[in-house]
Amino acid sequence: MSAAVPRRRRMAFSPGDSVFMLFTYIALVAFTLSVLYPLIFVVSASLSDADALTRGDVWLWPVGFTTQAYEAVLDSPGLVRGFLNSVGYTVAGAAVGTMLTLLASYVLSRDDLPFRRALTFFFLIPFLFSAGIIPTYMIVNSLGLLNTPWAVFLPGALNVFNILITMTFYRMNVPGELMEAAQLDGATDFRFFFKIAMPLSKPIIAVNVLFYGIAQWNGWFNALLYLSDQDLFPLQLVLREILTQSQVSPEMIGGDVAELTRRKELFDKLKYALIVAAMIPPMIAYPFVQKHFTKGALIGSLK
Repeated sequence: MSAAVPRRRRMAFSPGDSVFMLFTYIALVAFTLSVLYPLIFVVSASLSDADALTRGDVWLWPVGFTTQAYEAVLDSPGLVRGFLNSVGYTVAGAAVGTMLTLLASYVLSRDDLPFRRALTFFFLIPFLFSAGIIPTYMIVNSLGLLNTPWAVFLPGALNVFNILITMTFYRMNVPGELMEAAQLDGATDFRFFFKIAMPLSKPIIAVNVLFYGIAQWNGWFNALLYLSDQDLFPLQLVLREILTQSQVSPEMIGGDVAELTRRKELFDKLKYALIVAAMIPPMIAYPFVQKHFTKGALIGSLK
């Protein structure tokens, strides 16, 4: 006759632990609401009537449901082209930045690298000091990158902060003993990196892809500086142009009051619709890399 399996006893919380857990849940709920409410409000405002927005009647749900703002956005020329441009810039920037970061971080994490400290300090120089906009513009111009897609993501292709996180990840997860064992089997440095180190780097790759991708998706300043061809504009710059055209300038004062009022009301709705259009792709992409991102960010930030 088999012995009875003992039942697990539930851990008893002391009064102090119960109070702590209660305040923890209250803080988590408050934090969740502080994040969700702005998102819900922006979506509701973009779908509400302009008069309701002006009166301040929109608090949570749409008031006077209408899709006029989204129709105005979709009717804007160049919006779809800007969206596709941003997707291309984001993919290219994330791929180039992630690959450069992995290569630089792995090399700098090796203790047998000659002049490793000096090279690490060399990478830290642009992190501590910046040459400024004009010298950077002159370099981009001298390289012939002006008004080309390369000018959007190449000037900021490598981020030193990401290198430091990835270096820490490699030092903790790819020990020297693993390299020595691979060398005994005849593996070269390149083969070890691509066959062993890279497969172990999925969490930190997800971190870099998300960091570079979000930065590239939200970026518009490089495009503003280096692009003049509107066919190359990313989505953020296209949205900026739409908002600029929708604003009521001082020169319009004294004109048709009804037209000025209509444009002002449309602009109030349009800005919320543009925010929604810009934040949807990152929100869709994040759940697919959340697992690896959380693990890589925690491991890479530890020393």
